[in-house]
Amino acid sequence: MKTGHWRHVSQPQLDRWGIDPPIARYSSSRYKMNGNEPFVPPWNPPLAAAHHPIADIPPTLLTKGALPFWFAVGITGLGAGGAAVALTKLLEFVQHLTWPGDTLLDAAAHASVARHIGVLLLAGALTGVGQVVLRHLTSGNGIDITEAISQFAGRLPALRTLGSAVLSILVVGMGASLGREGAPKQVGAVLANAMSDRVRLSDEQRRLLVACGAGAGMAAAYGVPLGGALFALEVLRGVLALRLILPALLASALAAGVSWFWLPNAPTYSIPAFPYSPSVICWSLAAGPLAGLVSIGYVHLVAWADRNKPEGWRRFVAPLIALGVLGAASIAFPQLLGNGKDVAQLAFTGQVAPALLMALLVLRPLATILCIGSGVPGGLFTPSIALGALLGGALGLAWSWIWPGVPTGLFAVLGAAAVLAATTHGPISAVVLVIELTGRDRSFVLPLILIVVTATLVARTFDARSIYDARLTKREIQKLQEARKPAST
Repeated sequence: MKTGHWRHVSQPQLDRWGIDPPIARYSSSRYKMNGNEPFVPPWNPPLAAAHHPIADIPPTLLTKGALPFWFAVGITGLGAGGAAVALTKLLEFVQHLTWPGDTLLDAAAHASVARHIGVLLLAGALTGVGQVVLRHLTSGNGIDITEAISQFAGRLPALRTLGSAVLSILVVGMGASLGREGAPKQVGAVLANAMSDRVRLSDEQRRLLVACGAGAGMAAAYGVPLGGALFALEVLRGVLALRLILPALLASALAAGVSWFWLPNAPTYSIPAFPYSPSVICWSLAAGPLAGLVSIGYVHLVAWADRNKPEGWRRFVAPLIALGVLGAASIAFPQLLGNGKDVAQLAFTGQVAPALLMALLVLRPLATILCIGSGVPGGLFTPSIALGALLGGALGLAWSWIWPGVPTGLFAVLGAAAVLAATTHGPISAVVLVIELTGRDRSFVLPLILIVVTATLVARTFDARSIYDARLTKREIQKLQEARKPAST
């Protein structure tokens, strides 16, 4: 029996599979020997390793097709930065128009009952009309960014996605309990998809560019260039590899650089320097698993709300009822309005009374679920941070009875990081995002890492679904995990 040479199979690939050349003839029946019939393999080799999709990403400028790809990355980053600036300015205009004051929380605390009810009913009507218009704007269904990347190679319906982004900014500015990051992520993804068509990128290059565009939009909106890049890869694309890091970093850096010309280059949250203590280390190890379990429940609620969004004529009625209820509840609890940034800031500085802290721990996530279930568009990034801050603060209060001496604000910061990591299944990006959002680097990094790791580990153990995969079925989640398996290259 002759061994001959193999077509299509290189020696490095054989080495990676652990196959000696004489045995390689059994690798696949589609490979033929010189002049011999094909052999029937006694086993199934990992043929996918012969050409992993990551290989489509040009590692250097000299690689074939590199210049169009990197040109698309640069334009996407610049465009995402400009779009984030425009959307942020629109949000500020709408918020100051409907809730005049220094912050949304201050304005709502001193607003009349009529304003609470009227503004939220107006937001509900706007949502209902907007949903009907978007429904007839294009023939395609709305697609989440994660779903688009995993199932449609990053392809998105442009008009509908852009319309949903603008609508989310309007209703969040009016007080809906959702995040504002969804809009710049959507616009960045649409720009990336358009650039992919323009320069004719491959499907894998498109997937990466769409993730980078979404991450760049987030980086520009919050001033987190490194966190936005890691979020794009770890959470949206689901793969961390050297070839993917440089495009993500470039897009996010350009986007953040553009935004800093018009938006403040300052941390989103202002916190003091917290002291290191053995108490907070022990608390992090104990609180991490609890944060993971709470995050699992939160993700399940988000999935349930997303599956039960209204259809038909209920698209108009449901937002009116839901936001009307939210407006009524905000009379007693103005902290329910908006994305939760003001609540998180107060928790990070220990300015939330214990009774109010416990009440908001229940009411804030319920308000977010109410908005999602009624069809109100918006993000989940800042609401997750707010939930984690309230949870961390509550667990910290209980811990202080056992081992006092730790500022309650530190518990809130660590809780925010834990829930963010556990809901997104992105521990690395969560650590970096919290550091960038707070402007702090080393004062609490050890307990930060510990609580993030334990929370994410527990969340992943019991549920493979992240908050951005909530609308996917179990079968789709399995396919997504298979597609995200790292290459050996």
